[in-house]
Amino acid sequence: MTRLAEEEHPNKAFGWAARDSSGVLSPFKFSRRTTGEKDVAFKVLYCGICHSDLHMAKNEWGMSVYPLVPGHEIVGEVTEVGSKVQKFNVGDRVGVGCVVGSCHSCDSCKNNLENYCPKSVLTYGAEYHDGSITYGGYSDTMVADEHFIVRIPDNLPLDVAAPLLCAGITVYSPLRYYGLDKPGLHVGVVGLGGLGHVAVKFAKAMGAKVTVISTSPSKKKEALENLGADSFLVSRDQDQLQGASGTLDGIIDTVSAQHLLFPLLGLLKSHGKLVLVGAPEKPLELPVFPLLQGRKAVGGSMIGGMKETQEMIDFAAKHNVKPDIEVIAMEYVNTAMERLLKADVKYRFVIDIENTLKATTC
Repeated sequence: MTRLAEEEHPNKAFGWAARDSSGVLSPFKFSRRTTGEKDVAFKVLYCGICHSDLHMAKNEWGMSVYPLVPGHEIVGEVTEVGSKVQKFNVGDRVGVGCVVGSCHSCDSCKNNLENYCPKSVLTYGAEYHDGSITYGGYSDTMVADEHFIVRIPDNLPLDVAAPLLCAGITVYSPLRYYGLDKPGLHVGVVGLGGLGHVAVKFAKAMGAKVTVISTSPSKKKEALENLGADSFLVSRDQDQLQGASGTLDGIIDTVSAQHLLFPLLGLLKSHGKLVLVGAPEKPLELPVFPLLQGRKAVGGSMIGGMKETQEMIDFAAKHNVKPDIEVIAMEYVNTAMERLLKADVKYRFVIDIENTLKATTC
């Protein structure tokens, strides 16, 4: 038995999908699984566009399954809950991020790190426990196990909440894990894009002094005046880098393109940490001597577990951390993907699913 709102049959779904590696998205009818006893079904209201959606639509990582419905920054309103669901009710504001399944028995799962489970199931383009292929949030409905659902606080607008489910947790988790969340620490953020601008906002909300490091001098005003960073370094300016040598307790590196790590290591204090959250396609060169001279460390991080994701959403609501977004219509998604490829967005696209998807037809 399930508790069902007065909605259409929950199995029918409509969205936009890529059919091949061209990455072009078009209308697509499909079915969601029947809501199970521990499942939550919800009406999708907004879905953020992540850079990984672009990679997956074009099969640039060699793992895409077509037709592919992207989207793992999904927010909406609950329409149905399974009979054994305990945390959610019809009408609740909820979201789903990058993961919708895990084994629940490995060390990672036991430590609330489902994102590192070897059997974790991605929100789209992956095989679910029942053998079906998962579809993402560029669609009108979503069904997921309640364990992988987060509650969106009432004071956090749903459209700005969406990017937090990927971009937000991607930078929040390393700030916490690597101890860069203490007031008074000096944190560097490399790259001022979708991830970087949220990293600046979270680090400032945690009480850190923040320096933005970018190849683009033109972003200085944006970083200092609009995002609240304390200082700005042009990564190609040797004099600026030399002047800031040994001043940072840690760095969150959000850049996914090829770049040099050596200049960044020089900015760290002794015991400083350089944390990579971007994913360059080719290996980066890691010089060892700067690590030895100061006992510095290089680490990585990938999204976060469900407990921490809920913590992040609650922190964002409490401290008014809101990504800068551009809300678009569903029909604009292919143009948005082209702009995303050129980094022509400040700083995350969010699709208005509720008001624009229903106007399209297959």
